[in-house]
Amino acid sequence: MSDLRGQSPRRYVVDVCGRRVLVGLTLEETSEFEGLDSSLPVLTDRGDQGLQPLSSAGEGRWLELYDKHDKAWIKWKADLRAEHAGNSPIFN
Repeated sequence: MSDLRGQSPRRYVVDVCGRRVLVGLTLEETSEFEGLDSSLPVLTDRGDQGLQPLSSAGEGRWLELYDKHDKAWIKWKADLRAEHAGNSPIFN
């Protein structure tokens, strides 16, 4: 698996209280994700293996939150496409 930290797109929305959150995450999860994302080193030099992701205690939680966000983003985009397809003036 490639290391997504530092490369992953940020996909924010405004929640019902007007706060900026990552799609699919609560305000608390967004804050936790951002904290983990900024504190985890992205790569470390493993000598003959080159640059490799450095695992840490927070990496598992980061991946869990990223996966939850990414799945919600994919669903949100699919729902948006389906909604627009129904309103399309172009007929196939």
